[in-house]
Amino acid sequence: MSAQTVAGGVAEADDRRREQRGWYWYDWANSVYSTSVLTVFLGPYLTSVAKAAADAHGFVHPLGVPVRAGSFFAYAVSASLLVAVLAMPLAAALVDRTGRKKPLLGFCAYAGAAATTGMFFLGGERYLLGGALLIIANVGFVVAMMLYNSFLPQIAEPEERDAVSSRGWAFGYASGALVLVVDLVLFAGHDSFGVSEGTAVRICLATAGLWWGIFTVIPLRRLRDRYAVGSGLPSEVGTAIAAGSASPGGRSRQQLRETLRDMRRHPLTLSFLLAYLVYNDGVQTVITQASVYGSEELRLDQTTLIVAILLVQVLAAAGALVMGRFARRYGARRTILGSLVAWTLTIAAGYFLPARAPGWFFALAVGIGLVLGGSQALSRSLFSHLIPRGKEAEYFSAYEISDRGVSWLGPLVFGVAYQLTGSYRVAILSLVAFFAIGFVLLARVPLRRAIAEAGNPVPDRI
Repeated sequence: MSAQTVAGGVAEADDRRREQRGWYWYDWANSVYSTSVLTVFLGPYLTSVAKAAADAHGFVHPLGVPVRAGSFFAYAVSASLLVAVLAMPLAAALVDRTGRKKPLLGFCAYAGAAATTGMFFLGGERYLLGGALLIIANVGFVVAMMLYNSFLPQIAEPEERDAVSSRGWAFGYASGALVLVVDLVLFAGHDSFGVSEGTAVRICLATAGLWWGIFTVIPLRRLRDRYAVGSGLPSEVGTAIAAGSASPGGRSRQQLRETLRDMRRHPLTLSFLLAYLVYNDGVQTVITQASVYGSEELRLDQTTLIVAILLVQVLAAAGALVMGRFARRYGARRTILGSLVAWTLTIAAGYFLPARAPGWFFALAVGIGLVLGGSQALSRSLFSHLIPRGKEAEYFSAYEISDRGVSWLGPLVFGVAYQLTGSYRVAILSLVAFFAIGFVLLARVPLRRAIAEAGNPVPDRI
């Protein structure tokens, strides 16, 4: 091997590590939106704004449709996910055809960041403004996340991906925890800062948008586009955009059908996606319903719940790194399967928690935090091995759709269980089924053969 070849390999590795370090920063940038906006502050605040605008019967009337004020936030989230499901295949087709991934990532990220920053003006009875900003922000967040994830197989060699993905998740959880600490200081001490509680919430919302926008600069400077073969000409990019915008809904459905048709040629990739769909729905439902369980069944106050969320953020960052190391030693699949066992035991233990006992709820948060980041990070890196080269954005759009598009199933099971039994304990226990079924489905996927059939090199340890 010549010295020139060695030098070229070293330079290529250095460039790849530089992109990886830039890639981590997008997790740092956008995780604050997920934590401070969606998980903590926006739901209760937007609901209070909608209730202020409600009529004597407790209804608001967006577009003339009567909606209970308490349901407006949930409907707005659902609407945003529907729009995102339509937008993702369109965006994926555009970037896989032209290679222009980074500009679209920047557009979606800054649209979401701007909408989040605009939430500072959400007050009084402006619930429609809040709903519109939520839809724009959430669509930008979801589509940008799909594009961001699709960089992973391009910037990391197969044997690196578990560690790279885990570091990204850890970076994001650390960011969410850091900003949430500052938010809690402002929220809890708003009187000493000379602002009302509502103003403190609006500041927390707006600063999440500013944080998102400021730190997005770093990945946009360090990541680079890989142009598709035969693309790269401005005329082709324009043609692709024009074709996509001619009929967005029809084009999205057509592209989604084409993606699923292509995935049918890789049934083992679909098998993994099904397993991920099931157990991740359990994960997402625990995240969204844990606060309901804590407040309604365990009778815990808001401060306790927020501190528990902060604890989850901190431990999820550490857990992602630890599970990344486990994956290097034992393989990603075994580590994910182990995390699903841990999820099952943790949720089952939650059934027995005594009411008005914050210490036990914090113990539950510790269990969730230790497996949350790692199970998500390793699932992302494992899926990246199952994607045919050149179809990264297209397949990650299906990955995100499987995450967002069916995220109603877990909450539905939770709600039906409560409706039939009147017990949130039974409802939380019902979620064990998602982790148990996901475990079985994942264990049945022959991953080495799946990776080989996708045309990718099989890592020594998977």
